Amino acid sequence: MKIALVYYSSFSSFIKRDYDIISKVHEVCPVNYVRLPDIGKLIAAIAWCDLSIVWFAGGHAFLTVLFCKLFGKLSIIIVGGFDVARVPSINYGRFTQGWMRRLTTKLALQYADKVLVVDPSLKEDAIQNAKINGNNIGYLPTGYDSRRFRLPEAMSKGKEDLVITVGYISSSVIKRKGFDTFVEAASFLPQAKFLLIGKSVDGSLQNLRQFAPPNVEFTGFVSDEELLGYYRRAKVYCQLSAYEGLPNALCEAMLCECIPVGTERNGIPTAIGDSGFFVPYGDPKATAEAIARALQAPQALGRKARARIMKLFPEERRETGLLQAISEAAQGERR
Repeated sequence: MKIALVYYSSFSSFIKRDYDIISKVHEVCPVNYVRLPDIGKLIAAIAWCDLSIVWFAGGHAFLTVLFCKLFGKLSIIIVGGFDVARVPSINYGRFTQGWMRRLTTKLALQYADKVLVVDPSLKEDAIQNAKINGNNIGYLPTGYDSRRFRLPEAMSKGKEDLVITVGYISSSVIKRKGFDTFVEAASFLPQAKFLLIGKSVDGSLQNLRQFAPPNVEFTGFVSDEELLGYYRRAKVYCQLSAYEGLPNALCEAMLCECIPVGTERNGIPTAIGDSGFFVPYGDPKATAEAIARALQAPQALGRKARARIMKLFPEERRETGLLQAISEAAQGERR
């Protein structure tokens, strides 16, 4: 089949993985939609393709589904989290935004031939927030490369008392990912080193620095290889978010045998299961206590974390599921 892979702004690593999967079997045309003038290339791609796959249910997904209907083409939307979220306490999610954005997301989700969510909780949120029946929504998690994300034999004897979390830093992301909680928790554990890994995109990092204890370090931007090195060194990975789909960094860290500490929000418990520790969102003291337990836990728990991700979210599952979704959409059209 001829497939248009539509994405908004950034060709992220998880979108590239899907591109690699689909292009093994089908002819794929990536379409980068950033702003309204890109509508011309979007229309051209849809006129050319048999089926479109759109990452995230934003305005670009609405236009894609609309033109697919007009041209008699098929459409699949992949939902990652923000696009179906409504968390007014931190002003997060497509459904905390204006009525036009809420409406276009609702229509995109409602009229796409198939919608795939990376965590089951996102289907519930889509149904509740978009007020749709969800009959076209299926579950397909992202997949992870256990050959790349692993602990080398030379490092298997022990890990450092290093606690990490990952994400770019902005005023909105600090609250959503619980970076403020991470920094505050460090003050209860002065003997451990805490690293917040990620690029600062506004001046909000300075706010974190003002109350950060001496055992917290901010790395700034790091390369993929440097990030892999941090995963391998760290004993504990924290995912202290108010809302996540299926967190990529968490799953990658667990494959490197980091013991996870996370909130029980959306895809975080799906990833962690019984291989880590859970904390309330926004509670630094409880977070520090859980991190302390994780630091003292045997490395067998880290190996259990790796085994869980390998079992539940292998790349092969993503590949099989994505190609099957395309095949089912095509068969449904022929029927």
